[in-house]
Amino acid sequence: MSGMEHVAVVTGGSRGIGAAVAVRLAEDGADVALTYQRGTEAAAVVVGKIEAMGRRALAIQADSADAARKKAIAAEPPMTAPRRPRRRK
Repeated sequence: MSGMEHVAVVTGGSRGIGAAVAVRLAEDGADVALTYQRGTEAAAVVVGKIEAMGRRALAIQADSADAARKKAIAAEPPMTAPRRPRRRK
């Protein structure tokens, strides 16, 4: 990724392919917001992995099939928490 700030939204990001995609995007330099439907603890684990890389992460409980909820997620303010320094590989 370039030097620009990148924020990715991953639906179903608490487990399986969605979790792997969320972590990979963070490895590539993106801050990540992920949605989950029921797996609060699993979402917290993914958020922890992303934050351990020095990226920002946010888990949002939402049903991806709910169009009104998707609009509300898009309208939420961007992640504004200060970023921790990124560890160098």
